[in-house]
This record gives sequence, structure tokens and C-alpha cells, in this order.
Amino acid sequence: MAENQNVENIELTEQDLTEQHRIRLEKLAELKANGKNPFEITKYDVNAKSEDIKADFENLEGKTVSIAGRMMNRRIMGKASFINIRDDIGNIQAYVRRDDIGEELYADFKKWDLGDIIGIEGFVFKTKTGEISIHAEKIVLLAKSLHPIPNEYAGFKDMEMRYRQRYVDLLVNPNVRDTFVKRSRILREIRDYLDNLGYLEVDTPVLHTLETGAAARPFITHHNTLDIDMFLRIETELYLKRLIVGGFPKVYEVGRIFRNEGMDTSHNPEFTSIEMYQVYTDYFGMMDLIEDMYRTIARNVCGTDVIEYQGVKIDMGSPWERLTMVEAVKKYADVDYNDWADDAAARACAKEKHVEVPEGDKATKGHVLIAFFDEFVEKNLIQPTIIYDYPVENSPLTKRKPSNPAFTERFEYFIYAREMGNSYSELNDPIDQRERFVKQVEERRAQGGLNAQVDEDFLNALEYGMAPTGGLGFGLDRLVMLLTDSASIRDVLLFPTMKPIAE
Repeated sequence: MAENQNVENIELTEQDLTEQHRIRLEKLAELKANGKNPFEITKYDVNAKSEDIKADFENLEGKTVSIAGRMMNRRIMGKASFINIRDDIGNIQAYVRRDDIGEELYADFKKWDLGDIIGIEGFVFKTKTGEISIHAEKIVLLAKSLHPIPNEYAGFKDMEMRYRQRYVDLLVNPNVRDTFVKRSRILREIRDYLDNLGYLEVDTPVLHTLETGAAARPFITHHNTLDIDMFLRIETELYLKRLIVGGFPKVYEVGRIFRNEGMDTSHNPEFTSIEMYQVYTDYFGMMDLIEDMYRTIARNVCGTDVIEYQGVKIDMGSPWERLTMVEAVKKYADVDYNDWADDAAARACAKEKHVEVPEGDKATKGHVLIAFFDEFVEKNLIQPTIIYDYPVENSPLTKRKPSNPAFTERFEYFIYAREMGNSYSELNDPIDQRERFVKQVEERRAQGGLNAQVDEDFLNALEYGMAPTGGLGFGLDRLVMLLTDSASIRDVLLFPTMKPIAE
């Protein structure tokens, strides 16, 4: 677009940026002194959007429209200028002529800066080169940008700065905006899917009085009025199951979760989980649900159930492979759990295969099986795969298998060698639950979790009776990563957790 050449937006040094800021502040002061303070404007009537104008040009040609957005590019040619305006859905060119808007306003306009937010009223036309544009008849400065917008051609490339200044990242990288629009749509699809199945969305407390639940380190805060320490939640599970006891047959929560743990490409200290619970079903019922949910969301959001993630085709439409953990370890590690006569034999096998078992000499067959899974299996689970029947050792809230009490009715599902979600046939025996809670608390306290406690109120709820229940939880952020082809969780969080820059 010859008329839309970027002749002002050049790459600036740190010194340039400081000088630009000073100059723009002076321009703002001058505007205020002349009674033209843009920040006094409280409303501007917009009746059209950039891409809608282009799409409906045949009907809009010659008609007056009013748009608003940032001035991203400008080419001044004496008494006339071409500018590019970016709004929330795209951009469009505008033709601004001195004779149309007046000499004084045109002189002011030439002092405006790229990044300024302006309103334009004018008629729709097509330039000699065929570009759909707006012929400005009225223009107004709606807000002054005191910092130059990064060059959209050179880009805003420093990833750390992009995460820290997401507002700038969104301005200059349209693909980033698209990611978060898609994130919102994915969440809406999840809600629609569960709502249509009769699930009730609920909200449960974020601040907990006890350090309970998942094996994760919580953030601790203090409630001044009650004069007690409280814990930001590390899960929504126990409150949701209280609601099952209370008579709700299907519940779910879109919950913000906080875990004071490590950070990497798939972990952030705060993240969004989706947890759901349904009476009178089990983990097999939840397997069917999550397969169908992912397939439906992929089709509705991406237009296909075969997506590409990091260069790999992921097929969510075909039936997902289902393997017990024992079967998976046998398949990928060539080790058979059933060959281990006892715990000592399992530990000996681990030593022979050079597999580290964190529990050491206290390791059971279950612990060793988990270690083999972590070492040999997970990295191979590229296509959607369900791994089920987990050892009781790492499943404190899960119902044991009646046919083999050493295992539980639990599954996790994996895509691209990444655990995506977790599901149980929920433990509803209050006696068994108490025993497992006590053991879990002992282990956490031995590891330094001195605040760990048994949730007596939850056990009391179970004693009133909880129907057989299937539960499932997954991280929204990892699903968004998958469906937007994002390599890092920071790419799908508007404002990821960052260490402050030292002064």
C-alpha cells in the first residue's frame, strides 16, 4: 500500500525513547494550555469497525461512518495525509485533507503522534490503487499516547518485555490478540458443553483456613479481622464434593488456583482449573466425557479435531488410546509389574534399570511403578492417551479398585507428552478417607509442611453420605496452549507471574 507507507515509525534507541516521552509530554502540555485537553473527552460515538467496513464496502460506499482507534501509520503530503487507524478488530486507511477539516485542525493533526487515539467521521471510498478507505470530514484527538508504539515491522520481540508489558504486545502483535480471543472462546465452549449436560456452575472459597487437599505448597496470607493465617487454595475439590453431599448432582467450577511452586513452560504459580463432579458415574464415565468435550471444543474453536501443535499433528477425533499404568509401563519400559513378587523385588528392578525412586528403601511396588512411568512412558504419549488404574500410593482421594485394592479408579490423560487432566472415581468411604488423610498429613509434615492438617469438616460431610461420584479436573491454560499452538503457558496468560525488575 503505497499510501500507507510507514515513514514515521522507526526503531528507537533507549535514548530516543526518553526524548520521545519528553517531547510528547510537552505536546500534551501545549494542548492543555490551548484548551484542547484530549483527556477531558468522555464519549465518542462509534458506528462502524474497520474490517466490517471493508467486508460491506458495496453497501457502505459513499456513506458516512464514524470510527475510532490508534493512529499506527501516517504519510503527510503537504495539504493532505494518509493514515492507518487500528481498532479492536483490524485496521483501515483514512484520507485527511486540510480543506476538509480546516487549517487550524490540520495543523494540530500534523503534531499528533503515532499511537494517539483518534476519532474519524467521513465517507467510505476506494483509492486509485483500490484500497478501501475513509475520507475524513471530522477528526478528533481522543487520548494522547505519551510513549511511542514499537515499530510494527521490527516488532516487539523481547519476550520478557512482551510478558511484562502485555498491553504493548497486544497493540503490535495481532496474533497475540487472536490467542486471547480464542482463549475466551474456549472457556465459553467449556461452559456451554457442561451447561448443556446439566452441570451447575458454582463458586467456592479462594481463602482456606486449612492447608489441605492436593500435594502442593500453598501461599500463606493473614486475615487481620479474624487474626488467623489463611491459605490461597491449591484446589477446588473438597468444597465441590461438599456440594455433591448437599444434593447437587452435577457441579463444576472455573477456579483460580494458587501453588507456591516452580515455574516453567507449563507451570505458573496461579492458573485456571476446571473441576467437575457428577453423581452415579465413575472414572470410565469421565473418560467418555473428556474425550467428547475436547473433540467438540476443537471442532467448534479450530474447525477441525485434527490440530497442529508445535509441528505435530494431534488427532483428537479418533478414539483415544486407553492403557492401564501397568500396561503402559510394560509397553514402553518392557517391565511387568506382575513379575515383582514384593516391594523388595520392585526396588531391585528399579536399581537394575537405573530408575530413581524418590521413596528409596521405603518404596513400595506402587512407588516403583510410578517411577518407571515417569521415566519411560510419559515422553511417548504424544497423541491423546488415557492412562488409568493408578497405584493407591499417589491417589489419596480415589476409590480403590474392588478387584485389586493396590490400585485406584483414577486416570490421567496426556497430549504431546504433557499431563492435561486428572480424574477419579471419588472416594466416598469416610473411614478410608480419614486413614489416607492422616497418612498424607504425616508425609507432608515430614517434608516440612508444618501447617498440613486433616480437613475434619470434609470428613464430617462424607459421614453424611456421598453418592458414588465421578470427578475430573484439568488446566484451562494447557488446553489453550494446545489449541493456539503456544509453546509456553506465559503465551496464554495475559499477565503471567514475573519477578519485578530491580530498581
